[in-house]
Amino acid sequence: MTPTEIALIVFACVCGGLLFGMLLRAVMPAHHLSGDSADVIKLGMGLIATIAALVLGLVIASAKSSYDTQDEAFKHIAVKVLLLDRELAQYGPETKETRDLVRRILAGKVDEIWPEERSQPARLDTSEAAPVVGELEGRIGQLAPHNDAQRWLQSRALQITGEIMETRWFVSGGMGSSVPLPFLVVVVFWLTIIFGSFGLFAPRNATVIAVLFVCALSVAGAMFLILEMDQPFRGMMKISSTPFRYTLSHLGQ
Repeated sequence: MTPTEIALIVFACVCGGLLFGMLLRAVMPAHHLSGDSADVIKLGMGLIATIAALVLGLVIASAKSSYDTQDEAFKHIAVKVLLLDRELAQYGPETKETRDLVRRILAGKVDEIWPEERSQPARLDTSEAAPVVGELEGRIGQLAPHNDAQRWLQSRALQITGEIMETRWFVSGGMGSSVPLPFLVVVVFWLTIIFGSFGLFAPRNATVIAVLFVCALSVAGAMFLILEMDQPFRGMMKISSTPFRYTLSHLGQ
C-alpha cells in the first residue's frame, strides 16, 4: 500500500477510536466514570501515550537514518564517478571511449532512477547494471600503460570502479522498508486506544470535536511523512538527482 492509503487507514482508526469512546460514554454506568475511576484511566492512558511516543520516535529515527544513508550513498557514487572520469582523463586520450561509456552509463541511470514521467517507478535493479560495469572494468583492464604514472592511474581507476559497484550493491540491498510492520500496527493500536479515551472524557461540543479531528489528522499526517521518508525513490520526499546531474554535466571536461 502507498503512504497515502496507510495514512487514511490510520486516520480512520483513530477517528473510529474517538467515536467508540463517545458511544461508550453514553452507555457506561455513571460510577465507572467517577473521579477515582477517571484518574486511573487517565494514568493508564498516560502510560500508553508515553510508550507510543517512544516507539514512534524510534520509527521516525529509523526512517530518517535509512533516508540519509541512501542519500549519502548516491552522493558518494556521484563523486566517485566524477573522480573516475578525471583519472581516465589524466591517463591519456586513449581512454576517450571508456569515458564516453561512463557518461552513457550515468545518463541511463539518471533516466531510470529519476524518470521524466513522475508516474513511472524508479528502477534500481543492480543485476542489470552489472554487465555494463563489467564491460567498463574490462576496458580499463585492457589499457596498456607505458609508464608508472599510467599504471598507477589504471590501478586507481579499477579501484574506483569497484568502489562504485560496491556502493551500488549496498544501496540496492537497503531498499527494503526500515519501518517494521509490527511497530506500525502496534503504534496505530495504541493511538486508537488513546483517542478512544479522549472520546470517553471529552464533552460533546463543536470546538472539542474540531480539535480532536485536527489531532487525528495530524497523527495521520505524521505517519504519512514517516512512510514517505521510508521510500527515498518514490513519492514526495524523493532523493534529489542534483548530485548525479551535476556529475553528468561535468563528465568529459
